[in-house]
Amino acid sequence: MSAADATRQLGAKLAKAAGILREDGPRALAQRLTRVAYDRLDAASLDEPLLYDDIADSTQLDLSVPDRRPPRSQSLTVGWVTVPPRAGSGGHTTLFRMVEAVERAGHRCELFLYDRYGGDLRAHERVIRDWWPNIRAGVRDASAGITGVDAAVASSWDTAHVLARRGAAPMRRLYFIQDFEPYFYPRGSLYSLAEDTYRFGFRNIALGEMVAQALRSELSLSPDVTEFGCDTSVYRLLDGRERSGVVLYARPTVPRRGYWLARLALQRFHERHPEVPIHFYGTVVKNLPFPAVQHGRLTPAELNELYNSSIAGLAMSFTNISLVAEEMLAAGTVPVVNDSVHSRADLINEHVAWATPTPHGIAAALSAVVTRGDRDVTAKAAAESVRQFGWTKAQGDVLRILEDEAYGS
Repeated sequence: MSAADATRQLGAKLAKAAGILREDGPRALAQRLTRVAYDRLDAASLDEPLLYDDIADSTQLDLSVPDRRPPRSQSLTVGWVTVPPRAGSGGHTTLFRMVEAVERAGHRCELFLYDRYGGDLRAHERVIRDWWPNIRAGVRDASAGITGVDAAVASSWDTAHVLARRGAAPMRRLYFIQDFEPYFYPRGSLYSLAEDTYRFGFRNIALGEMVAQALRSELSLSPDVTEFGCDTSVYRLLDGRERSGVVLYARPTVPRRGYWLARLALQRFHERHPEVPIHFYGTVVKNLPFPAVQHGRLTPAELNELYNSSIAGLAMSFTNISLVAEEMLAAGTVPVVNDSVHSRADLINEHVAWATPTPHGIAAALSAVVTRGDRDVTAKAAAESVRQFGWTKAQGDVLRILEDEAYGS
């Protein structure tokens, strides 16, 4: 390229940047520049959740199991393979409930954390101890090998690969499946790698009928199945609370949580009901086209307080049903849920407001809930409709399946 051509090209780019700055402001220009840098630096590779040597292949696996099973009089050592949790992570909360149940039964547990980026294990352990203090399990680095256990449980598709690659010693292997994770991605590499984990030969434990149905229909598998719970010791009606707003669990970077659709719906809802406060928790979202109270990350008790001040909430999920929906119900908040065969598989409750998953459909469902005249009656009925056994059914099922796999029938 000649110097003159280079100068003209630079001038054109500067003119385009000036136009963006003039029309859309500095934030928009910064976003465009960041996008260019993202592409040029191949930052998308950071989204690959596994290192090369940690990718297993179902066509090449030959995993060993112990020659003999321990007697039932002998307690087990059980490994749980997971990625480092964010504070308050819902998926980890569910997993750690299972760990607690296994520990209460007298078995020893070890957490094997897989951090693809090589983070500080001690920092990860501090998060676990602060947010899930009831867990006694040791915390180890999965990259150093998954050893010294009678059985190990994978908790996501990436950790299933890690277990297959790093857990070569004889052991029993299980897979606690909270979602059909290929659905997290478009058809392609990540979809295929996630789907392949169900062919690894682990004993599959499906949380809920949606996952079980997907495993049956997509891969002709017959998993063990347990069901969702709800911690009604935390999520419950509180006396003397006045309900006035609507609430959203915001996860903009997680496509299955439908954030963009929820935001569009809330914009339309605000145009109809500008007097109704809108609350966000989870991710703090800036530059919204409507006013919203940003709560950020909340503890379960704080979240229950927020639900008890809310008339309705958006419980969006486009794969397995979100735990948020039943937790809202338990606190007397009517969940507005995007209608789908997946969502309905595990949430059978007449107090749910099912919405066509469009901006208008969701806004209309929210509007119908907030304009009802019987808020207190509705809240009480919603709370009373939630099953009161908490997570004990799932905990008992997982313990039974784990012991059956390790000890034998």
